[in-house]
Amino acid sequence: MGTTPTPPLNTFAGLSLILDRVAERRDDTAWVNDQAASSAARYLLLDAEGRAFLQRDRDALRWLDADERQRLAGELPASLLGLAHGRPCFLLALAPEQAARAESLETTLHARRAGLRDAGLLLDAGEAGLFAYAKGLAHWQQETRHCVRCGAPLRRVSAGHRLQCTAEACGRLHFPRTDTAMIVIVEHQGACLLGRQPSWPPGRYSTLAGFVEPGEALEDAVRREVAEESGVIVDEVRYHSSQPWPMPASLMVAFTATARSPEIRLRDGELQDARWFTPRQIADGLADGSLLTPPPLSVSYRLLSDWLRERAGLDLDALVAARRPA
Repeated sequence: MGTTPTPPLNTFAGLSLILDRVAERRDDTAWVNDQAASSAARYLLLDAEGRAFLQRDRDALRWLDADERQRLAGELPASLLGLAHGRPCFLLALAPEQAARAESLETTLHARRAGLRDAGLLLDAGEAGLFAYAKGLAHWQQETRHCVRCGAPLRRVSAGHRLQCTAEACGRLHFPRTDTAMIVIVEHQGACLLGRQPSWPPGRYSTLAGFVEPGEALEDAVRREVAEESGVIVDEVRYHSSQPWPMPASLMVAFTATARSPEIRLRDGELQDARWFTPRQIADGLADGSLLTPPPLSVSYRLLSDWLRERAGLDLDALVAARRPA
């Protein structure tokens, strides 16, 4: 009997397959310090803009060992990421006022720097996921400096995963923030709904997306966002997958959905255009260069890829590779 193939993971997802976040040990300062001093410890260094240091001649992260960390970045606080293949991994991040150091570190480490969007297409799945995790944590640490209750400065605790108010009368704990967004491919009678924003390159269309509002279920967010952006009314909503998207702090939750009717009425002005595309129209548009897909590392690309394969047996990667410039 044949087995059902495992669907591919979204970019930056699947980190739990290689990383134990050991959240239960974050408050054990002695244990964390022992891990940080271990010869097995590795440090992922981000510059002030959240770019990672990559090896100069390989598409791989340029990790620092414990000696390099002490010698080159000993003053930077280390945040525990977890144990990857049994090795302790930590985050180091240059502060905005230390931005000028990045160039000299690049030379010293024989490294180059890359942002998450570029690195997500270069690194293997595990390292891409670690970079995304580190970037999201670093962004929260740098953006959250004062207590929202009393305004006092915050200090890092729990190996960098909590920030605590330094005011004795307050002491409030602050937790990393993730902004949840939905993204959906809507179908009606063999066609899918795609839209484009005015700032995108000519010909680019993508699935519809938007942030979840307070007090709103994910399925309700799908129905609301699709109606607001395109005027299309959605009935059935089904979960597809999710993707961490720390640019700067989002979690994309992907769905498929079915529309009641094909009527489109742009309502909130976010979209310049929205259209229904059949698989043949997508294939023809990619072939003649008149249609551009979302970036391959995005869950939007995965939604479209899965829909084309399931509805028409088409391979989106092959279609994109064979496209002719417009």
